[in-house]
Amino acid sequence: MAELVLFNKPFQVLSQFTDRSEDGEKARATLSDYLDIPGIYPAGRLDYDSEGLLLLTSEGALQHRIASPALKMAKTYWVQVEGEITDHALTQLAQGVPLKDGVTRPAKVKRIPEPAVWPRVPPVRFRESVPESWIELTITEGRNRQVRRMTAAVGFPTLRLIRYRIGDWSLEGLAPGDFRTVTVNLPSPARNRPRPGARTGRKRS
Repeated sequence: MAELVLFNKPFQVLSQFTDRSEDGEKARATLSDYLDIPGIYPAGRLDYDSEGLLLLTSEGALQHRIASPALKMAKTYWVQVEGEITDHALTQLAQGVPLKDGVTRPAKVKRIPEPAVWPRVPPVRFRESVPESWIELTITEGRNRQVRRMTAAVGFPTLRLIRYRIGDWSLEGLAPGDFRTVTVNLPSPARNRPRPGARTGRKRS
């Protein structure tokens, strides 16, 4: 059995517990501003300018199961893109997009209505002359800034990126900066369904 922390990482927060500038002063918001649970560390990462689900654990085997590229755990993102995305672009994303580090694996993708999510702070810059649209994109790899590079490669730059789900776990019910814990059975991969934990939390004051 292992404890897994599901955290809704806000925009412009580092996926690590420390960040120091050259003069030793804290430079950017980190996980330590929101979580005070000893011994946990992220299973994978989420970019500073992305939002949504980040998983943390103190159990190495669980961290490996979630983060290992070889195990291809699916990750689902809600992506706001610049422009009205076309069927051709969706087909490209689904089949695989050529990037500098190789063609991406086939993905699942569809148009979605704008999701009922929290407002971003600061907000995405709005331009009346440029339309926007939302897609749901599920990938099974984790290259550096992969989703942003994929949408840019098909002609629709990412404006806002929210990770909604990793494997069986989602950020449903979590406001930005909040977390909850679940218990995961180890080591059998077939028994990794989460059970509700007793601990929940909000941003540290």
